[in-house]
Amino acid sequence: MISMMALLVWVGYFFAGQGGMIIAFLIATAMNVVSYWFSDKLVLKMYKAKEISESDHPRLYRVVKRVCQNAGNMPMPKVCIVPSKAPNAFATGRNEDHAAVAVTEGLLEILSEDELEGVVAHEIGHIKNKDMLIGTVAATMAGAIGIIASIARWGAIFGGYGRSNERGGAAGLIVAAIVAPLIAIIIQMAISRQREFKADARAGRITGKYLPLASALEKLHKAPVRMNLDNKPATAHMMIANPLSGKGMSFLFSSHPPYEERIEKLKVLAQQSSYAGFNQP
Repeated sequence: MISMMALLVWVGYFFAGQGGMIIAFLIATAMNVVSYWFSDKLVLKMYKAKEISESDHPRLYRVVKRVCQNAGNMPMPKVCIVPSKAPNAFATGRNEDHAAVAVTEGLLEILSEDELEGVVAHEIGHIKNKDMLIGTVAATMAGAIGIIASIARWGAIFGGYGRSNERGGAAGLIVAAIVAPLIAIIIQMAISRQREFKADARAGRITGKYLPLASALEKLHKAPVRMNLDNKPATAHMMIANPLSGKGMSFLFSSHPPYEERIEKLKVLAQQSSYAGFNQP
């Protein structure tokens, strides 16, 4: 986050000075605040998620309720089912009092209750860790950098170099306008990957079991059916299993760590917890 803020300050000063940076930041903030405030309604509607009661799906509702109790008696979120055979899950909402946990029909079909509990605890971990807020702040800064860079590119096209004319001229402006947004995205994705590890670890502390989540992750990533996120890349980071993640250079632009690495870390945590006998939500 510090790196992202430093990049924003540098890009703003390089291209448009303090005034330009503030304007871009305000525009990006307005866009992301709307998304953050109404995220639960927007995302659930996007995936046609249906809110359920305990009578609609006793098993899922029971698991969510148990996880919330173990997580310090957290308020019960909305519990939703997404009509998709692709096994996946996500959490949304601006805080613990306005949160929703959604799982797909496909996930409910392939996971045992312990594995389902691990997945739900991972999503509750995101809520407890305030990851929706952290992600929104990161997206706001990345968005502001993108706006400034876009303005700078148009300025270069029409010959208005502004302050950057003294710092490399048009060539320097064009390079920075292209490179800076890429760096911002890389930092944003690195933050997202870090939050996934933290949610995994918190899920284990909430349930007292790390291996069921590891087993669930392996099943989700080996499932033959994938959730189609081609038209919804903006929500890919919310999913517990992200089919857009990759290896090699593409890893830098992935919102999720490789599932093998997540499973390995969970196994290490399980071994450590067996020695410590420690369980803390």
